Amino acid sequence: MTPPLAYDVSSLHHAIKGAGTDEKVLVQILASRTPQQVKDIVAAYKREYDHDLEKDVCGDTSGHFQRLLVILLQGNRQTGIQEGNVESDAQTLFKAGEQKFGTDEQTFVTILGNRSAEHLRKVFDVYMKLSGYELEESIKRETSGCLRELLLAVVKCARSVPAYFAETLYHAMKGAGTDDDTLIRVMVSRSEVDMLDIRASFRKMFPCSLYSMIKGDTNGDYRKALLLLCGGDDA
Repeated sequence: MTPPLAYDVSSLHHAIKGAGTDEKVLVQILASRTPQQVKDIVAAYKREYDHDLEKDVCGDTSGHFQRLLVILLQGNRQTGIQEGNVESDAQTLFKAGEQKFGTDEQTFVTILGNRSAEHLRKVFDVYMKLSGYELEESIKRETSGCLRELLLAVVKCARSVPAYFAETLYHAMKGAGTDDDTLIRVMVSRSEVDMLDIRASFRKMFPCSLYSMIKGDTNGDYRKALLLLCGGDDA
């Protein structure tokens, strides 16, 4: 089986090369990996393809979506909680979105791209008190397209990476037709990382276990392989 790092690198390469970019892959990988994991991905991408991942991403994206991807690719998120900035970050986000006619996307990009997950969780709590909304609701109202998807992924991952992937897996299987690419990518890349946590989050968030949903949605050797990666039923 391909190790998660190599799998991330080849997934990003396939997402960028060729006609049209698979933005979903860029979002799911870059929003959810730690700064150190991102640095490892960038280095491995250079070794494997002799290309600069940041340059390749920039050649294929634009606008604030591109800016946030570049910030994430640099892997320089602050660490810890800047107590003195929690209140002001929440107010700045509120003024940039809900309180403004037209949204100041750059502010969302800068704060959500640079602060640590622990810091952002405190900011989200203050934002909720200020505005009466979860930040995700504001992002859905105030932004659109790829930028919206990336901002939402960054916020969800700051709250809980396993919950983000549980939701991603659920939506990959829910309804008619399965998004096999997403299903395989998440199951393979997280199998050695946090699959038990993803399974626990899935069980909390949805009416069935991850195992039983995979079982009901796939068949044959493909089903066997995914169930093996899943590892157990939390029914």
